[in-house]
Amino acid sequence: MVFFTVVFIVLFVWALRINISTKYRRKHTDHIPGPYVVPILGCVTNVATVMPSKAMEIACEFQRLYGNTMKGWILDRLFIVTSDVELVEQLLAHPTQIGKSSVYNILKPWLRTGLLLSDSRKWHARRKIIRPTFSFSILEQFLEVFDRQSTVLVNCLLEKADGVSAFDILPYICPATLDIITESAMGVNVHAQTDKSMPYTMAVKELTELIVWRCIRGYLHHETIFSILSPLKKLRQTKLIKLMHNFTRNVIEERRKLLDMQLKSEKNTGQNDDPDDIGEKKHMALLDVLLLATIDGRPLSIDDICEEVDTFLYGGHDTITTSLSFTLYLVSRHPEVQKMLLSEIYTVYGESNIEPFTMTTLNELKYMECVIKESLRLYPPVPLIGREITEDFPYTHSNLGNGIIPASTQVFISIYHTMRDPKTYDNSTEFIPDRHTESPASNPFSYIPFSAGPRNCIGQRFTMLEMKIVLCKVLREYELLPIGQDIKPMLGMVLRSETGMQLGIKKRVST
Repeated sequence: MVFFTVVFIVLFVWALRINISTKYRRKHTDHIPGPYVVPILGCVTNVATVMPSKAMEIACEFQRLYGNTMKGWILDRLFIVTSDVELVEQLLAHPTQIGKSSVYNILKPWLRTGLLLSDSRKWHARRKIIRPTFSFSILEQFLEVFDRQSTVLVNCLLEKADGVSAFDILPYICPATLDIITESAMGVNVHAQTDKSMPYTMAVKELTELIVWRCIRGYLHHETIFSILSPLKKLRQTKLIKLMHNFTRNVIEERRKLLDMQLKSEKNTGQNDDPDDIGEKKHMALLDVLLLATIDGRPLSIDDICEEVDTFLYGGHDTITTSLSFTLYLVSRHPEVQKMLLSEIYTVYGESNIEPFTMTTLNELKYMECVIKESLRLYPPVPLIGREITEDFPYTHSNLGNGIIPASTQVFISIYHTMRDPKTYDNSTEFIPDRHTESPASNPFSYIPFSAGPRNCIGQRFTMLEMKIVLCKVLREYELLPIGQDIKPMLGMVLRSETGMQLGIKKRVST
């Protein structure tokens, strides 16, 4: 009897504390609609039972029922989800409200506090260092990497080119983008496309899949709870991260030695006989920029460099894999688009002997750019981004009026729904590349596949160039066929399809 009395008192005090601590936030968000929540517990029971395959379907249904902005509670935590362009603009354009939602902590064991997860002060310093990596001159050096690894991809796809069998294109795109990003970021080739047994390659693949699995199961975001409820997966995650961190650290050490040798040689000879003699091919990797960088006159530590390289690896691998796979799927379903793409490729590069890829010629692929933009609009690689409101955030809205989003609120911007708003886009769920040849939308925040504002994606140009070259190489070699299951979007840290991105391919007949 005493035990039950103690438990009752503890639960009562806990519930009272939640009620008091949420009173201010409830007052300022009562006007925001949302699903019914159980007192004190909120939506915790609903979230715990959501299946990964149903998450996107439920999100779309909630958006239909409650509009572009809705709220929900889980215990004492307030969540607001919005795809309303007015609110999206105010949130993303704000100069100080750039803190990531606590949901991103799921990535911290791997990425620690690199550019993606760092707070305001550290983020500003790191972004300033990394920005030169995406300058015109360095990006131009990456074109050779994109070209060479895309050729490997084309050769790997040959085994599927029977013209009748449907297959998931993503498992072929995934190792190709991994080869591209590791060589671009670290200056090493892990041969992910041809050596699928390499421990590092297998670790990246398995860990990214595990992150998606955890992301959809919100109750497993906290590391302690994850350790208790899924101890074997937690141990596996730890082992994978250790393997990847060791690999990255070893590459950094070797790269630093090579760079030191080069700098000493330049100093002794007074000239640079081979300014790109670092790594497998002649290009400067992100790692080289980090090794040469300083903050307040001091070089970055190995740990600092490691977390930025890992961050770049994550940001430039999984997201581009998704973007390319969805684009290839959509092109396979729209033969008229595929025909126009091939015509443009032939016009720019010739029908028989393809000209080398240059920044100038890639910029001439205007229709291809429209196709990529439309694919990113329909299927943004990152469908949802989160911010943690660190201080009361005042906003103005044509329908909601003036209001406040209270501090400690977790705000999620649904990029997926923002870019499918029928108020902004006619036939918003249809694949219409030509819409991007017209005048841009009245509000630039209605098209945000790379986010927007101060914390937008730093790798936008890198992504566009890589996607253009891969599309050129694949479409020139193969005809994409509209066979296989339709896609079924699945919510996660990156957008996926429960059914994969299925299509067929066959070799093009030479003319």
